[in-house]
Amino acid sequence: MVRIKGGVTTRRKHKKILKLAKGYWMTRHKQIKKAKEAVLHAGQYAFAGRKNRKRDFRRLWIIRINAAIRPLGLTYSSFINQLKSKKVELDRKILSQIAVEHPKVFEKIVEKVKS
Repeated sequence: MVRIKGGVTTRRKHKKILKLAKGYWMTRHKQIKKAKEAVLHAGQYAFAGRKNRKRDFRRLWIIRINAAIRPLGLTYSSFINQLKSKKVELDRKILSQIAVEHPKVFEKIVEKVKS
């Protein structure tokens, strides 16, 4: 049986990794071993980053809601509690958008929850 060399497959794999490592620093975009390491780590950071982004946005929305609520005489936690008890189903993202873009509407929502 004839031996088949795997040069084509190997080259294809290497090109794929080097394409992913394009723009990396020093040998990380030239040498296969270094590029593979860098690409694997970058993938881990990207995965974690996608999870962190969700966390960060939720924190931002809470901060915005709290900042809009304080002048109206409520705290964030009491506001959210009253929202739940009055069965108002607006999530934090929408509430923060309303608070930033339409303060008058937000005040009406707060008055509705307070009463």
